[in-house]
Amino acid sequence: MPRWRPPAPASSPYITAPGAEALKRELKELWGKKRPEVVRALSAAAAEGDRSENAEYIYRKKQLGEIDRRIRYLGKRLEIIRIVDQAPADPSKIRFGAWVTLRSADGKQFSYRIVGADETRAREGWISIDSPVARSLLGAAIGDQVKVALPQATRELEVLEITYEIENPGQA
Repeated sequence: MPRWRPPAPASSPYITAPGAEALKRELKELWGKKRPEVVRALSAAAAEGDRSENAEYIYRKKQLGEIDRRIRYLGKRLEIIRIVDQAPADPSKIRFGAWVTLRSADGKQFSYRIVGADETRAREGWISIDSPVARSLLGAAIGDQVKVALPQATRELEVLEITYEIENPGQA
């Protein structure tokens, strides 16, 4: 019997202009190229006969389901996103789109960029506005000490620098 899990909370609708363009490109790529390729391969596999033991048919059917799920998600997401393409009125405070340089209690420095849930890139320091770190940082200014509740412990971070780079979506 499957375990019921409550649905995940809805992520914030905010996204940068390049992030929105990337979602639109992905949707176009899925509809225009990947889905038709998988449908052709699925049809060819189905023509081979017994589908119950046809690994290619089973794989392609699963792949098509994953593509269709992603297309549905992107379609719904693109309807609700709100593109943020301007720096906030008060750039001295941490808001969406900010690059933030922080120092931990042990003296280590690191930088994060606060972006939408659909454009996070952990390796590059791009964190979701819905993450515990970003939620703790929102509204802080240079010199502020911010307590961040993490699953393992609470960390205290000092805000060293806040900058905003507004990108042109045509150049992304």
